[in-house]
Amino acid sequence: MGEIFIGSEAVANGVVTRHELQRWYRPLYPNVHVVRGGDPSYRDKVIGAWLWSKRNGIVTGTAASALHGAEWVDDDVPIELLWNCTRPPRGIVVRNERISDDEVIQLAGLPVTTPARTAFDLGRYLERGQALARLDALMRVAPFSAEDVILLTKRYKGARGVAKLKAVLPLVDGGAASPQESRLRLLFIDAGLPKPTTQITIYDECGRYVRTIDMGWEDFMVGAEYDGEQHRTNRAQYVKDQRVWPKLRELGWHVVRAIKEDCDADLVRQAWDAMVSRGWCPS
Repeated sequence: MGEIFIGSEAVANGVVTRHELQRWYRPLYPNVHVVRGGDPSYRDKVIGAWLWSKRNGIVTGTAASALHGAEWVDDDVPIELLWNCTRPPRGIVVRNERISDDEVIQLAGLPVTTPARTAFDLGRYLERGQALARLDALMRVAPFSAEDVILLTKRYKGARGVAKLKAVLPLVDGGAASPQESRLRLLFIDAGLPKPTTQITIYDECGRYVRTIDMGWEDFMVGAEYDGEQHRTNRAQYVKDQRVWPKLRELGWHVVRAIKEDCDADLVRQAWDAMVSRGWCPS
């Protein structure tokens, strides 16, 4: 017996009795069961959603990006399927949309949209900031061509959300290592600053590695770092950070350091002022 299975099939095949099904297992989705007391992972939920679709659905959106290896997908994120169903259960989003065979691959035994088709769907249905974070995460692990995504907009003329997708696609950068970094980069771009480069590696005068910063503008030696929780809870990381910042200043770098509690306007002002002081001329 697998960890996730279709209940009626298991009973019909004599794998379990109805009594055993009710006693030892619980429904994950209608007619899809898991061991009672277990804690299904997100991947388990994706498998369960596909089984619920009678093995007809195609995994797309955030769920597809997770199967491609993208990080930062919480367990409560709805599973998106391309299939024809008007009343999916809670936790599953179904869209009856066209899709071609060359937009589907097999991952972990499931039919999953290709990176390009996954990007096509993410960029159309998510809010701009969320879409960029998800697209960055997908690009980081399963690089896709923006040109291939644009070809899909031509293949499916009139598809919902294409204008949103086309607006966010040029901003995608697989160098972002977290959703917070994606958000910070978008904040700077929307404020009128040049698009920052991600993952800038800095060396000292002797060519020795000093630090790779999250993003910045190399020509002006201005950078930006998002300090996540690990920077405060990991003592070794904290000590390392405290030692590297003076060295970066010594090398001429001005690095804006952001934390969750910072005000967006303050972060923009710091970066803006630093860029202007280094010779940047706003248009």
